[in-house]
Amino acid sequence: MHIRPYTANDWQRVCEIHDAARRDELAAAGLEPAYLTLAEVAEEEGFHDYEIRVAELDGRVLGFTAFSPEELAWLYVDPHCYGRGIGSALVQAVLLETASPMTAEVLHGNAAALATYKKEGFVELGHAHGCMPGNESFAVSVTELRHPGV
Repeated sequence: MHIRPYTANDWQRVCEIHDAARRDELAAAGLEPAYLTLAEVAEEEGFHDYEIRVAELDGRVLGFTAFSPEELAWLYVDPHCYGRGIGSALVQAVLLETASPMTAEVLHGNAAALATYKKEGFVELGHAHGCMPGNESFAVSVTELRHPGV
């Protein structure tokens, strides 16, 4: 697997991955009605303002992450590839690239994502409640996480 910078040519595949995996994420949190596509929320949520990396295998993008030096904001893997270590590889790449402490948030109910972050050294700070970014009519609860940096 190869982790590389996102290019504009990746947009369609990144949307496909997000849209499929986001449905799973929201289902785990009991928030299926809150679903919006990446194309619908990307601009409002500043998706392209982040650094974006994709995980690629045999020329096919299987997952992506978007982050700043302080926050791992987006992490999605093609549902057909869950359990293959793609999410962990993306998190590891971000941590090595930033080498600084960073935060992440996981929707309550998303046990798989929480386990991935914890496996990579993130620790729980607490819980927060608020409105869903990009779809503010929905209330959400998240687990707040922090990594000390490498």
